Amino acid sequence: MTGNTIRWSAREIVARVGGLSLSELHLWVREGWVAPATPPQGETPDPASALFDETDLARVRLLRELQQDLAIGREAIPIILSLMDQLYGLRRELRTLSEAVAGQPPAVREAILRACARARAQDPDTAQ
Repeated sequence: MTGNTIRWSAREIVARVGGLSLSELHLWVREGWVAPATPPQGETPDPASALFDETDLARVRLLRELQQDLAIGREAIPIILSLMDQLYGLRRELRTLSEAVAGQPPAVREAILRACARARAQDPDTAQ
């Protein structure tokens, strides 16, 4: 995290997210569905004093939408969050790979693109 990261208290998060109660946010933190800034070593995480960043705010909004707007049951939330985390992790990896490829000489980039096209053509799930 950078030094310019905006952080909000639990009460500020509740004020920013319509239809969310403080007790519900605290429950989500206890469940591990939202992981606000880690307290100093040796201190127990306390949802009431936790600080939330922009990623936490987005996750809280997602959770509220899943539960209230889409009526997704509590038992499905951990599965959805796990899949979302995997998706975002893969997107980060793909972005890193794309940046690495973009930094290569044109001939290398073209060779990589040809190799990707060949692999795609051989994959029954992506072949058209």
